[in-house]
Amino acid sequence: MFAKVSEASITRAIVGDFDRWFQEYITSDIIIIGGGPSGLIAARDLAGSGIKTLVVESNNYIGGGFWIGGYLMNTLTFRAPGQVILTELGIRHQEVEKGLFTASGPEACSKLIAAACDAGAKILNMTKFDDVVLRNNRVEGVVINWTPVSALPRQITCVDPVSLEAKVVIDATGHDAHVCRALERRKLLQLKDFGPMDVNTSEDLVVEKTGVIFPGLLVCGMAVSSAYGIPRMGPTFSGMLYSGIKAAKLAKEILGKSVLREPLPLAS
Repeated sequence: MFAKVSEASITRAIVGDFDRWFQEYITSDIIIIGGGPSGLIAARDLAGSGIKTLVVESNNYIGGGFWIGGYLMNTLTFRAPGQVILTELGIRHQEVEKGLFTASGPEACSKLIAAACDAGAKILNMTKFDDVVLRNNRVEGVVINWTPVSALPRQITCVDPVSLEAKVVIDATGHDAHVCRALERRKLLQLKDFGPMDVNTSEDLVVEKTGVIFPGLLVCGMAVSSAYGIPRMGPTFSGMLYSGIKAAKLAKEILGKSVLREPLPLAS
């Protein structure tokens, strides 16, 4: 019934394909750290515009909290106008009261992942952000390692990381704000921490504050809350989606400026 192939052929196919695309994305236009809802929708918008986009995710699955709503119940909530994005992505949803919508977590997450992949974004999962590449006081890439390496005892993890370069990096790592924290450890940023729950305040402020936090680095999604001390929003997701869309728009503007930059003079 199935084609006859050898075990070696299967291994060769995996290694060959991964090596081919990974080498291509060692240098990208955009690297998004974190494959949750804000990172994925940013990836969809960027890759859909023909921008070379790589998503780095520490888990073996993509989607973050978008799989599950609150309290291990997989119903997601969205406040208007989030239903506009749900309709655009083909995610079925219901209005439970004026301005409040629900959708299935597995359906919403799988369709958002598919949208990012269909747009052309590449995803490097089971890969942990380790540090930034910093040159001329600008973030120009990230340092990564396999996630399992960090789970081993320090005395047996002498495994050096590798680096990827990009014109823009987006921190979409949720409340951890891992990329921003890497700069804070070097006293290049001073972050706050997310505040107590206040949905109505949080979602608006997360979108408002989404943007450049350091040259070469954008922050979006719940990482914005930790960076600026914004109240947490809990299991409602419209703000995260709109934050990712705004981050993509700003990244496009940055790339547009770099494209229009005057060419460097030729060496004499």
